[in-house]
Amino acid sequence: MKKAAPVKESGLENMQVDDTSLSSQRVRLLAYMQAHGSINTFEAISKLNIVRPGARIAELRAAGHKIRTHLGELRDDQGRPHPKVATYYLSAEPINLEEVAA
Repeated sequence: MKKAAPVKESGLENMQVDDTSLSSQRVRLLAYMQAHGSINTFEAISKLNIVRPGARIAELRAAGHKIRTHLGELRDDQGRPHPKVATYYLSAEPINLEEVAA
C-alpha cells in the first residue's frame, strides 16, 4: 500500500493530503491556518489538496470560526497575475480541530 504524501510545512509534516473527505480537508485547512495565520487559494490547492477552498472556508465559518477574506492580486506558479485571489485570515481565537472533523 502506498503511503500518503505529508504536507511539507513546519509543524504539519504528519498531515496526510491524500484524504479528500470534506472533514479531512477542513482539519487540514484549520491546522495550516493555525500554524501560519493565513492561506491563499493557490496554497490551499497546491499544498493541502483542497480543490474548493472557498467552500471549506464557508463550512468553517458556519461552524463558528472567525475567518476574514482579502481579495488581492497574486501570481500563479507560472508568474501569471490573477486579480482577485482570496487570502483567508484566521482570528486569534483558539481552534478545536475535533469539532471540524465531525
